[in-house]
Amino acid sequence: MRVTRLAPAAAVLLALAGCGSGGDTGRVPPTATGSLEELAAEVRCEPDVQTDADEIRQAICRTPRGRFVLATFATDRGRREWTDEAEDYGGHYLVGHKWVAVGDEEVVRALRSTLGGELEAGTDHHAHGG
Repeated sequence: MRVTRLAPAAAVLLALAGCGSGGDTGRVPPTATGSLEELAAEVRCEPDVQTDADEIRQAICRTPRGRFVLATFATDRGRREWTDEAEDYGGHYLVGHKWVAVGDEEVVRALRSTLGGELEAGTDHHAHGG
């Protein structure tokens, strides 16, 4: 199954992502499209490519707001399957057409002001007892 092969990439992203959620009240531009390098250029980061495969390209990026992971996918279905699995581990996600950015909530919200997209929060494991 494709999602299982992508699971190691999710682990890298989770190391950079926090848990929790919150509302967004800023003006949001139309969702950006493009290659990993084009999206990175939009937010003025030099991508450090970690994964370069047919179905996923993934890079670590840094901006003045902080560090995040930017991943692009061959298909929206692949992005959705990957995001569904990754969100089980918590974190903050900015989701676009065939791309996702993962990082701390503040970083992801700042990226949204340039890239557009939809904010998603993973499962908050801090709320669960046990």
